[in-house]
Amino acid sequence: QVHLAESGGGSVQAGGSLRLSCVGSGNSVSTYSMGWFRQAPGKERLGVAFIYGGKFKVYADSVKGRFTISQDNAKNTLYLEMNSLKPEDTAMYYCAASPSVPIALWSDNTPDETDFLYWGQGTQVTVSP
Repeated sequence: QVHLAESGGGSVQAGGSLRLSCVGSGNSVSTYSMGWFRQAPGKERLGVAFIYGGKFKVYADSVKGRFTISQDNAKNTLYLEMNSLKPEDTAMYYCAASPSVPIALWSDNTPDETDFLYWGQGTQVTVSP
């Protein structure tokens, strides 16, 4: 199993940038399909960005061209670089790991949270107008 811990959240103005980190302990994150989800108050948790096979990446339409997911296997860390942030990006952000490749990723769709087994505690991102 893998234990995940996110950091890097904060408060920024619209148009700003943040980089989220998710450090894994236990097993290597390279052995999992990894992803970032977010949950705004009163809303369901939705997928944002995913990486599998070490190089294949899938993004939600709402963040394409603005967010970039990457992982550093030497540091056992997953990243989410977020640029051109908008108020609607405000949410709690979670990283997650799946021992397999969720079927949705094969067709470049964002998977459901139920496809992921391991979760971090979340980091808050707040974007002001």
